[in-house]
Amino acid sequence: MNMAVRTPDPKKMIKGATGDWEIVIGMEVHAQVTSKSKLFSGASAEYGGAPNAHVSLVDAAMPGMLPVINEECVAQAVRTGLGLKAEINHYSIFDRKNYFYPDLPQGYQISQYKQPIVGEGKVILDMPEGVVEVGIERLHLEQDAGKSIHDQHPTMSFVDLNRSGVALMEIVSKPDLRSSDEAKAYLSKLRTILRYLGTCDGNMEEGSMRADINVSVRKPGAPLGTRCEIKNVNSMRFAGQAIEYEARRQIAILEDGGKIDQETRLYDAAKGETRSMRSKEEAHDYRYFPDPDLLPLELDPAWVEGLKAHLPELPDEKKARFIAEYGVTPYDAMVLTLEKISADYFEAVAKGRDGKAVANFMINELFGRLNKDGKSIENSPVSPDQLGAIVDLIRDGTISGKIAKDLFEIVYTEGGDPKDLVESRGMKQVTDTGAIEKAVADVIAANPDKAEQARLKPTLAGWFVGQVMKATGGKANPQAVNDLVKAKLGVE
Repeated sequence: MNMAVRTPDPKKMIKGATGDWEIVIGMEVHAQVTSKSKLFSGASAEYGGAPNAHVSLVDAAMPGMLPVINEECVAQAVRTGLGLKAEINHYSIFDRKNYFYPDLPQGYQISQYKQPIVGEGKVILDMPEGVVEVGIERLHLEQDAGKSIHDQHPTMSFVDLNRSGVALMEIVSKPDLRSSDEAKAYLSKLRTILRYLGTCDGNMEEGSMRADINVSVRKPGAPLGTRCEIKNVNSMRFAGQAIEYEARRQIAILEDGGKIDQETRLYDAAKGETRSMRSKEEAHDYRYFPDPDLLPLELDPAWVEGLKAHLPELPDEKKARFIAEYGVTPYDAMVLTLEKISADYFEAVAKGRDGKAVANFMINELFGRLNKDGKSIENSPVSPDQLGAIVDLIRDGTISGKIAKDLFEIVYTEGGDPKDLVESRGMKQVTDTGAIEKAVADVIAANPDKAEQARLKPTLAGWFVGQVMKATGGKANPQAVNDLVKAKLGVE
């Protein structure tokens, strides 16, 4: 289904002076291919390095230098297409896209136009209001340009060609997104898929994944409006801010009787606004034609099937399996599968254990603590074995949930074996009924007035439970305390 015609959702409308407006968003995401060398040369594709250190004669467009296709980049594009449930085109053509920039030494970019390597596919988003399907129009391979540097000299600009010729996948969505939240969710899901596949690292801060965002507005049910393209957005937060600002800017113009000019704009994060960059080009402005130095790309169907057979389990499939196999909720499964390393960590802990209990502890305690410290699960101080041991100690009644949080903090900050720490620090849960019964009797005896109130209003019994837990240093079995308090007070 083409979401350009999906039923307008009142909750996603923007209120204007003349009523509701619908945002229509499409994206062109440029994802740097994970490969050691560039698309048409053997120069390093590694990020960073001294200016112009990763440049071959081909990248610098020296006369007589001919491009040679990098097979691994082609394979990565096909893997990505397969991961997007897209059609793989066994016959595709490289074209020259002609334009002038100082950091484009050839005077053209080698790209794909009418016959790309990957055709239509889809990305599924899990939104709070339900599932949203975003259509993929195409994926094509192209080479990146260099970089102009303007801030190192008062009167001159410099050109760094390290990125010139680096392989990019341009992933073009259909205009199926209807809010900034959907746009951010789409970028997040796309990055997750690319990382699972290992075809792009998704590091937006390094420029290896960036988005051109097409935004238009219309009255519900009206034809698509004139779009403006916001160029090179390099964070999900900025994507959301840029869309919100641009939509409101267009609405204000239209409600004032003006018209939207199709143009390319930039997002100024410091000012929180978009500004005009240039009028939007059409395809004919680039004078596309097949690159005479490159033969058409013809893929052996058996080779494509071989790549498909070795794809990893992808996020949607993994999420469904976690729900079925480990009994976690759809929300928990979505959180756990956002990053492959998180999913792998969860499985390492959950094997042979209560998956729901593991998911709860991971999401609430481990992820919460890592987020607080600005860390990722890759550098978690708590290993899967340590977290599993904590969950086991809760399950067998050795420690309570409250003690588990204290134990987790010790393991997180100091390390050590959870079982040994429980023994050496006297953290075992008190399960001796006699000891708990004495503590309950003491608290009730010390608070006769409250005990009488609790007999009249049984919900007040919870106060006694809290006092007993406090008196026992949080070590008493909470369920045993609750049962004994109710028995002593004679309430249900």
